[in-house]
Amino acid sequence: MVALVLPRLLNVAAASRRSASVAERNVAALKPVYWLLLASGIVEPLLYLFSIGVGVGALIGDLTLPGGEVVTYAAFVAPAMLASSAMSGALSETTFNFFGKMKHMKLYDGVIATPVRPFEIALGELGWAMVRGSAYSAAFLVVMVAMGLTTAARAVVAFPAAVLVGFAFGALGMTISTFMRSWHDFDLLASAQFTLFLFSGTFIPAQDYPSVLRWVVEASPLYRAVHLIRGVSVGTVGADWVLDVLYLLGAMTVGLLVASRRMGRLLYT
Repeated sequence: MVALVLPRLLNVAAASRRSASVAERNVAALKPVYWLLLASGIVEPLLYLFSIGVGVGALIGDLTLPGGEVVTYAAFVAPAMLASSAMSGALSETTFNFFGKMKHMKLYDGVIATPVRPFEIALGELGWAMVRGSAYSAAFLVVMVAMGLTTAARAVVAFPAAVLVGFAFGALGMTISTFMRSWHDFDLLASAQFTLFLFSGTFIPAQDYPSVLRWVVEASPLYRAVHLIRGVSVGTVGADWVLDVLYLLGAMTVGLLVASRRMGRLLYT
């Protein structure tokens, strides 16, 4: 039994080290100005929070959630901004930057000459993307706690939920990047991302949409992310949490597998 299990464990450990080396390469290649770009990623969701959540929220007043909980409009919008921030941070690394490394810098052509395989490249890049996404999520949660929009205990639970959101969108972003033909395709991605941002229960409850549109909204990945983080941050508990987590785990798994397979075809041909 040990003779069968030990080689597999060693292979997993070796693959993990190779994936980590991909992330380490990104850290070593960073320039000081890049940290300014990372910091700028938290500004946009904060502007939405203050302008819409707080500003418009003063006109709207409180909202009643489907479970009967009454929350301020800022407390309703803030979890959606957190989910959107995690999505944007992960997608920025796994689409634009990933595409540049693969199609123009030809970085991965050299990497596969080493023992690192396409799946390990994808896993390493996804891990690096989560450094950015996690930084955005942590900073935004600190702001939410400081503004009284959630408690510190709930923020601790919301952080791994936001990390899961980043992993799911990061894996999907890498898959999308492998199908892109040129930089012009990023215009389509930006349009799709903005549409998700607007129509994922971000600013109004999904129950307020027309019935047909509501089902479309609730099937979108950002809605599942918003629903999960909103439930954690306002303290509502329901069986839907399980569906949200399974949905995001499934998106991450499928995205990672498809991305690594596509990378293998592109790099070995």
